[in-house]
Amino acid sequence: MHEELPGGEILHDGLRDLESGIRSVAALLVLIAAPRLARCGVKIPQAAFPCPLPEHQLYDLLVAEHGPEAYRLYRSLLRRLVSLENALDIASESAEIMAAAH
Repeated sequence: MHEELPGGEILHDGLRDLESGIRSVAALLVLIAAPRLARCGVKIPQAAFPCPLPEHQLYDLLVAEHGPEAYRLYRSLLRRLVSLENALDIASESAEIMAAAH
């Protein structure tokens, strides 16, 4: 789907995990980016788990899995997520321009 984009694996894995009801790093990243992803036409499945603050849940999950490295990893994942969002914005804009040209 969007695997060719930077961070595309986050979107692929996160959507799969949300559809399966799995609370994973990728699923939480997709929930963090859900408003922007939806504007780009990505359909976000309803989370099967309560998630009012996905940013906090992501950090808590990273602390549990990585201990003192959690903050560094959290920041790195958010940068990767922003790269994905930016690439999706560009792809969406390109698609709109191509559609308008035809």
